[in-house]
Amino acid sequence: MAIELSDELIELQRAANQAREQALAGPYSREAWRPWLVTADALQAAVTEHAKATEQDRHKLEVAVKNAARQPADA
Repeated sequence: MAIELSDELIELQRAANQAREQALAGPYSREAWRPWLVTADALQAAVTEHAKATEQDRHKLEVAVKNAARQPADA
């Protein structure tokens, strides 16, 4: 069975990746890391919800989303 992804999940993963990169670019502070933590939490909730709704293995879905987010947006 192929993993069913959504554009929303891929975009959330890309947003989390970008927020993490921005947090790592400067000195540590709670304020600097907050955008990444909020985005990562939203992503995890969305992956869990999508996995339940589509009856997919949550871990496999998360891995597929992470891999898809690494691809260029126009690919």
